[in-house]
Amino acid sequence: MNTATNRASHWLFPGRRAGQPFHPDHLSALLNEIGVPAAAARGAAIRQQLLELPAPVVADALGYHDKTTTRLRNETGGTWSRYAPGDHARSPAGWVSLGTGAGARPGSAE
Repeated sequence: MNTATNRASHWLFPGRRAGQPFHPDHLSALLNEIGVPAAAARGAAIRQQLLELPAPVVADALGYHDKTTTRLRNETGGTWSRYAPGDHARSPAGWVSLGTGAGARPGSAE
């Protein structure tokens, strides 16, 4: 498919206007012409992600509402039902590490 008018474009799918990408509808139509159902492929891709990742993570990454990804996860048969969304980088208030050195475990002899 050779449609780029600007070969130095930084777009993966450059459009007809220099510096502009393909319009998603145009790309979808081209894919449908060669037998690739774009909508079905997109649905299959998100369902695969929901089998591998928690629904809130997929929702945040792809811009979906978490209720939508939870519903899709339930339809797909995913098992991430006990994932707690939120900031897991912080420690809970009052939490103190029991380790004394890098990699040390409480009660272990070094």
